[in-house]
Amino acid sequence: MNWLLPEYLADALPAEAARIERLRRTVLDHFRSRGFELVMPPMLEYLESLLTGAGQDLKLRTFKLVDQLSGRTLGVRADITPQAARIDAHLLNHQGVTRLCYCGSVLHTLPATISAGREPLQIGAELYGYAGIAADLEVVRLMAGAFDKISLPLNRIDLGHVGIFRALAAAAGLPQEAEENLLSLLQAKDAPGLADACADVASPYREALQRLPYLYGGVEVLDEAARTLPDLPAIRAALESLRHIAAQAPTLPLSFDLSDLRSYHYHNGVIFAAYCSGYPTAIASGGRYDEAGKAFGRARPATGFSMDLREVARLVPAGKNIGAILAPHVGKDGRLAAHIAALRDQGEIVVELLPGETACEGPFCDRKLVLVGEHWIIEAIQED
Repeated sequence: MNWLLPEYLADALPAEAARIERLRRTVLDHFRSRGFELVMPPMLEYLESLLTGAGQDLKLRTFKLVDQLSGRTLGVRADITPQAARIDAHLLNHQGVTRLCYCGSVLHTLPATISAGREPLQIGAELYGYAGIAADLEVVRLMAGAFDKISLPLNRIDLGHVGIFRALAAAAGLPQEAEENLLSLLQAKDAPGLADACADVASPYREALQRLPYLYGGVEVLDEAARTLPDLPAIRAALESLRHIAAQAPTLPLSFDLSDLRSYHYHNGVIFAAYCSGYPTAIASGGRYDEAGKAFGRARPATGFSMDLREVARLVPAGKNIGAILAPHVGKDGRLAAHIAALRDQGEIVVELLPGETACEGPFCDRKLVLVGEHWIIEAIQED
């Protein structure tokens, strides 16, 4: 059974691989048209580089091995975002705004969800050096535009802000263990469990924490949050940031979820997640993660998003199958060779048969080259 792969790993066969590659080119061209420059970090790095600062949440998801050259522990990247932060902070060293994008495989020790694989093809974009809400808005629009380009409609884009829960936890004086417990209950939207866990929390923070799971819906949720949550400066600022995005992007399918605290220890501001039909969890997600580059010598404001192109490819309409042209073996026929070369220069797929080969089992051939008199012409292949 040597042909079997480990669980949650899979080959991409020709049709799927072609679809993934088409999507990769489309999305990267979309990023490039908006000034995001492509970077290609390595698959392996010293473990401490991959797990430094904001990357600590990746510790359990990262495969580890020993470098035979240095004897140090290496990690196989589980996320490209920390690598992009390292490049911005230490290698490029720009003083102003830096826009970077990437696409590459990452490896997870365990699948993120029951439907996900352990080798996502992560594609994403990051914006460094701008702390204002305009950067968050640009990244949300960039993500929405990418899905428009690949013709995969988004049902909704959920926005949240980790600063709201963080402000409530600080004002209530919650110890670390209690904060972590409440965090998991909020993520599960476990209202009864949340009520029990908040029993000893002082008012008005007890009521505010219990209210968070219900603050979900349209833009009216922000007004309700302003009325029912304590009037803390950090909460006011967070709600204002979310209002600004809603006002500036009226055509996007925005909704708000103030108890969605995904990657709470990684992000520190606006967070967002995109959903589409036929997929049980977020198909793309991102948010603000300032100071990720601090461990690399330069703390910078940062925001971005990413998605798994393998999962996206399964949801995108297959589209029209591009047919190929079947050509006989050239041999010493210079005119046929020149004709095939010209067709390929025009973007056609031309499969030249080998000596003795009578049919092509690879690309779908819907046409063939035939010699009529002294000229090679293209004819449709009639199905039997």
